[in-house]
Amino acid sequence: MSLFNFWKKEEDLFDENISIEETRFVVLDTETTGFDYDNDRILCIGALILQNGTIAIQDSFEVYIQQDHYDKSTAQIHGILKAFVIQRPTELEALQQFLAFLGDSIIIAHHAVFDVTMINKALERNGLPHLTNQRLDTAILYKKTLIKSHLFERKDHYTLDDLADKFDISKKDRHTALGDAYITAIAFLKIVKKLKEKKHINLNGLFI
Repeated sequence: MSLFNFWKKEEDLFDENISIEETRFVVLDTETTGFDYDNDRILCIGALILQNGTIAIQDSFEVYIQQDHYDKSTAQIHGILKAFVIQRPTELEALQQFLAFLGDSIIIAHHAVFDVTMINKALERNGLPHLTNQRLDTAILYKKTLIKSHLFERKDHYTLDDLADKFDISKKDRHTALGDAYITAIAFLKIVKKLKEKKHINLNGLFI
């Protein structure tokens, strides 16, 4: 399949009349024991609904997952301790709760491949099918807002901290799943605004 045909197929998934504003997005982030897809586990999933340019804080989703795997080095980053005193569901129960919240929404995440792959690995372990939701990555979308010039040095990878600094977003709850989801949601709104300033863009345009 040619690259052109691939993107054509992506575009055909959405009605051209559907606006970015009316689309239901779920912005998510995961905190994990590490970065190994096979051996590490999800500690927490945080997610927010974004629709009509509004982040629905009151309908946020956050679940801490019961697990045995523990890594002291990553715990220093996310602060989730093994003896964390909170009622935690099993991985299967947490996934079922998350899937009900997600529905058929479009996923937004920063470096989405990591979060989605970790969730898919957890789904596999519990005999559930992979996510089929379309997804957008704020790390990739941000690059579309940048000026193409030899005078401007572009980085290969932009962290969530980079976006928070660029858009003057508070990093108060950085490295918590829900906190990072909130930063990502604000960054997405800022990115869309910048893209709209450059040219008219609809939902399909975000996937190209």
